[in-house]
Amino acid sequence: MNFKQSFKLAIKSLRSSKMRAFLTMLGIIIGVASVIILVSLMNGLSNDMTSQFESMGTNTITVNIMGRGGNRALSEDDVEKLVKDNPEYLKNYSPVVTASVTAKYETESVDTTAKGVNEIYDELKSVEVANGRFIQYIDTARRQKVCVIGTYEKQELFGGSDPLGETMKMNGTDYMVVGVLKEVADSTESSDDDIVYVPYTTATRLAGNATISTYYMTAVSTDNIDETMTIIKNKLYSVFGSEDAYRVSSMSEMIDQIDQMTSSIALVLVGIAGISLVVGGIGIMNIMLVSVTERTREIGIRKSLGAKRKDIMRQFMIEAATTSSVGGVVGIIFGIAMAYLAGTIMDMSVAPSINAVVIAFSVSVAIGMIFGYFPANKAAKMNPIDALRYD
Repeated sequence: MNFKQSFKLAIKSLRSSKMRAFLTMLGIIIGVASVIILVSLMNGLSNDMTSQFESMGTNTITVNIMGRGGNRALSEDDVEKLVKDNPEYLKNYSPVVTASVTAKYETESVDTTAKGVNEIYDELKSVEVANGRFIQYIDTARRQKVCVIGTYEKQELFGGSDPLGETMKMNGTDYMVVGVLKEVADSTESSDDDIVYVPYTTATRLAGNATISTYYMTAVSTDNIDETMTIIKNKLYSVFGSEDAYRVSSMSEMIDQIDQMTSSIALVLVGIAGISLVVGGIGIMNIMLVSVTERTREIGIRKSLGAKRKDIMRQFMIEAATTSSVGGVVGIIFGIAMAYLAGTIMDMSVAPSINAVVIAFSVSVAIGMIFGYFPANKAAKMNPIDALRYD
């Protein structure tokens, strides 16, 4: 009996007992589907997070200054000089001052975050203004009390009407609205639309701290981001004399860390889901052992007609591999469908992986052959005379 005949016999065996075949494949189906679902969701989550960070600019470098006390400090002039002295590495910068404020307009009020920045910040972070303008150099130079608000503040404070030119209070101080940001989230509280931008020179008063502890810088190219960060670190070390006084990080580093983290989590989850494949392999072995017992006389007849041990072995191995292969295909289809359904329910991106599909299918076939070996070996070792006497 050649491979084609053995394969046809395997398909016939599956069709003859559909329910038993389905229950045999169920473990494989669940295992493969679980792997596909988890990998698809984790890939989607990783892509979403990576896209979010990339939208902020992969060439963005964040400098956080903790300081060491005393008179050692990094001023805005020091940062500006650093950027101007290294035009081949650094392009722009913006101080960042964050303050929690209560914004009020007439009878309405909201608790929000005011972020003090300069005129370059919108370019650094790809901030888009829908109406009006963003913070300008003249605003920071003259410490003007102007602000650019998000769509959440526009909705909550101004009822959705045009707020340009209106004056609202932040922590009791009047600020004139000169711009409204483009909606990027859902205009709800604590979303990316819940923000107020002000000149950093006035934000220090809102924060109650004249020291600027955060700077955003942009590297000329991501190709030499490491060299750029080294230049910044050397400058900071010359000021503070200790690496504990500051932290320098880049979006590229964060993206790499996210990829590593999600890959590690995905690997653990896939390993857990892979247990189902082993359970499915055990199920195939059990059913194949039952099948060998049921077909003892058939095996005896085939051997008496000249079938060799390898022929019997191949027949049952092909049957086991066919069972696991069909289960793998069904599991892949079911897994992809459930992944998209789960993504829709949880409002997540889904990214099925071709590699995961190929590996899951290959493993399912391999498990079927491994666990199918024992029943096949038992069938091949049968004595034809004893097999023919079996009732």
